[in-house]
Amino acid sequence: MVVVVNGLIMALYLALTILVAPVSSGPIQFRISESLNHLVVFNRKLLWGVLGGVIVYNAIYGFGVMDVIFGGGQTLLALGLTALIQNKVKNVKVRLALNTAFFTISMFMIAYMLVPTGGQAFWTTYGTLALSEFIVMAVSAPLMYYLDRAVKFNDRV
Repeated sequence: MVVVVNGLIMALYLALTILVAPVSSGPIQFRISESLNHLVVFNRKLLWGVLGGVIVYNAIYGFGVMDVIFGGGQTLLALGLTALIQNKVKNVKVRLALNTAFFTISMFMIAYMLVPTGGQAFWTTYGTLALSEFIVMAVSAPLMYYLDRAVKFNDRV
């Protein structure tokens, strides 16, 4: 069951990212699919579907192997931190906020990858990436919170 659900999450991540393809890559990224990162706040077993979606999208539509390594690494780092705190931080709203912070801060990895290819300074690239990631994650956090209250992500897997 976990494999099937993660496969569906991966497909949903790909579909949502492709839907907004013109703003899915580069120094400003508004990936609606990044809202799925919050699934790990509710159930850490869902990490693999989100990570798989990131890796597959970056491999096909991104900047190639470097995007798979850096994008996948950034996602694994942030989701891994979120999964680690699940038993220590009981308040779901605090975990959502921390997950948002983990993803916003870890965008330095994507900035590091993009600077040689984009010609922008590191801090400019990091600033636009972190801000766009923060906006998507902050807006989607309350939506995912209320969606979980109706669906119960932890009970579905």
